[in-house]
Amino acid sequence: MTAEPAVAPHHQGPEGDEPDEAARQLYYDVLAEGGRISATAAQDADQTALRQLLDLGLLSPNALDDGYTAVSPRSVSDRLGAELRSEATRLLVRAESLPHALDGLTRAYDEMAERPGRPGEAVYVEGHVHIRQRIAQLVSDCRTEVLTAQPGRRPSESLRVARLQDVRLLQRGCELRTIYQPVALTEPAALAYAEEVTRHGSQLRVLDEPFPRLIILDRAVAVVPVEDDDNVAAFISDQAAVSFFVGAFERDWVRADPAEAAAALGHGPSPAVPDRVGRLLVRGLTQKAVATRLGLSERTVAAHISRLRDRYGAQTLFQLGWLMRGSRDSTDPERGGPR
Repeated sequence: MTAEPAVAPHHQGPEGDEPDEAARQLYYDVLAEGGRISATAAQDADQTALRQLLDLGLLSPNALDDGYTAVSPRSVSDRLGAELRSEATRLLVRAESLPHALDGLTRAYDEMAERPGRPGEAVYVEGHVHIRQRIAQLVSDCRTEVLTAQPGRRPSESLRVARLQDVRLLQRGCELRTIYQPVALTEPAALAYAEEVTRHGSQLRVLDEPFPRLIILDRAVAVVPVEDDDNVAAFISDQAAVSFFVGAFERDWVRADPAEAAAALGHGPSPAVPDRVGRLLVRGLTQKAVATRLGLSERTVAAHISRLRDRYGAQTLFQLGWLMRGSRDSTDPERGGPR
């Protein structure tokens, strides 16, 4: 009885990898033996390497003695190249036809996403779950950019959802810019989110003053809370209104500080806390408001204010703010002072 082949042929075609070092060495050994390997020798050979050569077609079963014969790599390359080109053509045709094939599903999705109302009319969505779902739908369809202004702290649950969603957005080549208040980057979940999205190309800045929550998608839809109720959001598609919101965002973006965001992420020096307290006092915030903004106790803020009074020789809080404003005006080029 004739011996069975060591390995049954199993051709993978263009899906197979190129031979590794062991498979190459086995092929060299077969060539050294005149271009064939007997069934007995094949049984003693590295079976993984033998499988690779068979899968690629560099060895062909010999029906006469159940051994294997070497095949010219040139003919294998020509064959696999033709198969790969054919597969590439098939994939290109499929890519071209895919939008048409999914056209019905796309229309159904768009109809689901639409809400009653005239074109350009604001759509109101109630409930955090429904708001996040609607935003996720819009982000998944985003093509160019998302602009967001996120005052205050963001819940850990929202950040977990946003992290995956926004990384996918950035991986598609879209732009993501976010303005935060200092307190927003004081918690581990917020820092983890910020680290991840900046690693994928997102831009963050910190604005140390009040601003409204805002999301703008592709400069086509703006999402804003209804009054002070974060449980209700308005989705606005009127282009005049959206343009207004874009202008407001860009003005805040110019005034926001990229260095402070970098410092929060450990990528640069952090501004001294007394200086941050002083900047807020200059803007007219009360001691309590400063404490809330910076996430500090009022006692800590009072201690910083006391040191600032000593530094500027001020007797009252009003006088301190006035003196600090004068000092800032005299040195700040943006305020007309000496350069």
